[in-house]
Amino acid sequence: MSDNKPLYVLSQVQHGYGREFNLSIPEFTIEKGSLIGFVGPNGCGKSTLLRILSFLEKPNNGSLFYEGNRVDNNYSALRNEVTLVMQEPYLLKRSVFENVAYGLRVRGEKKKLKDRVHETMECVGLDPGIFARRHWHELSGGEAQRVSIASRLILRPKVLLLDEPTASVDTQSASLIQKAVLDIRNRFETAIVIASHDKTWLNSITKTIVRIHNGRIVGSGTENIISGPWLTDRDSLWSTQIGGGEKIYSVKPPDKDAIAVLHPWDIIIATAQPSEISAQNILHGEISQMTTSAEDNRIQIEVMVSGTTLSCSVTLSAVESLSLMPGKNVFVIFKASSLIWQ
Repeated sequence: MSDNKPLYVLSQVQHGYGREFNLSIPEFTIEKGSLIGFVGPNGCGKSTLLRILSFLEKPNNGSLFYEGNRVDNNYSALRNEVTLVMQEPYLLKRSVFENVAYGLRVRGEKKKLKDRVHETMECVGLDPGIFARRHWHELSGGEAQRVSIASRLILRPKVLLLDEPTASVDTQSASLIQKAVLDIRNRFETAIVIASHDKTWLNSITKTIVRIHNGRIVGSGTENIISGPWLTDRDSLWSTQIGGGEKIYSVKPPDKDAIAVLHPWDIIIATAQPSEISAQNILHGEISQMTTSAEDNRIQIEVMVSGTTLSCSVTLSAVESLSLMPGKNVFVIFKASSLIWQ
């Protein structure tokens, strides 16, 4: 088998649970050794996609390839190479050491067991001297999540899939999980795929972020997704409401339920309401978060507008000249033609 084969290829994949939800992915590739994040709201399809990638579910239609080979009925064998850590960690009712060692014991791999368990615990930021004898019920949410990751990592999977790893943990634990993820990838060359609604946390780990919306891949994680319904409005424009009576204006959509992408760099931030400007969208909001992009060192700014978060990308000099900071009231400005239909 050639080493240059992608890790995963999904082709014309369709999967659903009745009429309520359908995952639809025409083509998607994940390369070996990737560190990739999936973002999107609850129910968008992130967890379903992870279950397909972990060979726990077979897509209703389409093809899934793993290391160049089509996956048909060999799901059980492939589960030894890929492991999924769920949002709510499941631990055995025993010590941390025994939780981490369990997989090796099942495989009959007892050589240097203690050393391997301690090494893996240290990899996820758990001091064996403190945690090895600690019982499952004595752990915080973040500690339990790291024990869960360690219990999979010790089996040296080729792929580690994490479903909302920071959803139920505090800021310190989220930071420790971040460090563990990066250490795992660098030390073992493990491919890591993470599903999360936390764009800020993902952005601090990887520049490869994919956004999922209503079961479809619609762009990168930094992009804004604007959905309908779209209605005809003034001056030959169309609009959709985002809350509080606020509207986002666009050019004519392909249909009333179309989805549009708005790039963060197409949004201008101002501290005073502009006048004599051609842009049709001028929305008032408040800065909720600011982070440095892992990709280009620009500043990613999250602005809350009537309950909707818009992501903007600005230079450091713009942040300094406008004295931008979380909690500051600003105006976000963009043209109706900046919305790109999917």
